[in-house]
Amino acid sequence: MTVNGLIPADSMGLALIHEHVFLDWSGADRINPQEWDNEKAFGIILPYLQEMKAQGVRTFLECTPNYIGRNPLLLKRLSDSTGLQILTNTGFYGARNNAHLPQHAYNENAQELAKRWIKEWKNGVDGTNIRPGFIKIGVEIPLSSLHEKLVRAAAITHKKTGLTIVAHTGPEAGAYRELEILEEEGVASEALVWTHAQEGTRESHVDIARKGAWVSLDGMGWIHPSDYEGDSTYLKDYILMLKNLKDNSLLHRTLISHDAGWYTHGAKETQNYKPYTTIFELIIPELKKIGFTESDIRQLLVENPKQAYAIQVRKHRN
Repeated sequence: MTVNGLIPADSMGLALIHEHVFLDWSGADRINPQEWDNEKAFGIILPYLQEMKAQGVRTFLECTPNYIGRNPLLLKRLSDSTGLQILTNTGFYGARNNAHLPQHAYNENAQELAKRWIKEWKNGVDGTNIRPGFIKIGVEIPLSSLHEKLVRAAAITHKKTGLTIVAHTGPEAGAYRELEILEEEGVASEALVWTHAQEGTRESHVDIARKGAWVSLDGMGWIHPSDYEGDSTYLKDYILMLKNLKDNSLLHRTLISHDAGWYTHGAKETQNYKPYTTIFELIIPELKKIGFTESDIRQLLVENPKQAYAIQVRKHRN
């Protein structure tokens, strides 16, 4: 489900599954979309999306949640201007000490929160007819009862919508707990994208991928330009993580992206905007040096996204 409506999963093409366009860090109690300058943002963001498209990208997931700057009308304008297929999301983000959770996230139970997200799926987000293409939640470790409620609400929403759950998680302890909650709710592990899995161990990547969840290594846009010679530990970590998954025949459960972009409302005139090109300029050449094939690259960037984000209820099998 894109900001311009449904598309066949096979038409996603080359996809970046975790990127950002627009953010507002004001906090749930202070954020005011009326203050956003979408015209200025459009002018700054557009060239980066054109650059992304020039790399062959056809689709990307804009992972900014509600109350942090989810901006569906800007996304639609960018989609219409570039021809890129863009997905937005429903859900709530509890990371960053709950600064982006509205009051009703505390007061309502999981069923009530899910009802809100299901309503967005049916009717559109933020007063538009633009529907979400996935569920985005954020948690911190160890999961508090509040954050466990977000996971449970996401599971309930998945069962009603078939939308994939993208869970900002980090270290594997959170991913294991998320999988337990999904199982309790009758949702299969295949419905979960373990986001920022680069913060976990290689052993946990293998274990969780074997359980069926998606292992998402999605911070590649933040490799410093001075690392481009290939001698960065951070770069090497990504290459070794991907090699480990390939060696264990688990590339088919692996996702990659940049977590780049980040036009920030309220920032100074100069925006430190991160391009969406590191995978193509740096990661892929390094992977090919160690034996990754064109088929492997296609698996990561074409085949896996269409499997991961196709709208499908994934039920836990006892």
